[in-house]
Amino acid sequence: MELSLYSFEFESSQGKTLIFADPHIGFEPFRGINVRSRFERKLAEFVISENPDLVIILGDIKEDLGLKRYTQRVLMEFFSILKDYEVIITKGNHDGRIEEVTENFDNISVVDYYILDEILFMHGHKSLPEVDFKRAFLGHIHPTAIISLSGVKRRAKCFVKAKNFVILPTINPFFEGMDIREGIRLIPFLKNLKTVDLLIPPSIHIEGYPI
Repeated sequence: MELSLYSFEFESSQGKTLIFADPHIGFEPFRGINVRSRFERKLAEFVISENPDLVIILGDIKEDLGLKRYTQRVLMEFFSILKDYEVIITKGNHDGRIEEVTENFDNISVVDYYILDEILFMHGHKSLPEVDFKRAFLGHIHPTAIISLSGVKRRAKCFVKAKNFVILPTINPFFEGMDIREGIRLIPFLKNLKTVDLLIPPSIHIEGYPI
């Protein structure tokens, strides 16, 4: 899977800005996988290939809810590769004790939310902060939708547009995701929506998807 399909890039006042959500680095032992995927290295190489001026990770940088030694080691490897890039992490529900790793890197900031050019960036598991913004990017729910292609139904990762909010799918290729009908209930300020618009990479656009 091309990681670029499940990330987003735009030009901001900080230059070329790369956004992605929910990498869940170090997931293998917590998902019963005995073979290292080396996903953290593939993700770092993807960032380097894009050469952004700013990287915004919309939370759940790691799978471990705490910070086991394995998780710490994998994160150190990941962040060491990205030492030349400015990285903002909007803290997610899986990011407990993440600061114990990021404090070793001057280029990495961990925040509850981030505002850039009147755009709000946050994970999505908490209530909205009391700040002004025109649009927002979220993660958290790993959205997928059930679509029919040539008469065969399948689950597909998707971007979700709901009002002035855009929800990104997980960038982790080993995670399928959650049905948007269930996932949207996990975002406190969007849980009462009735329809959303979907973009299923690379080119399927669905308006008014019922939830």
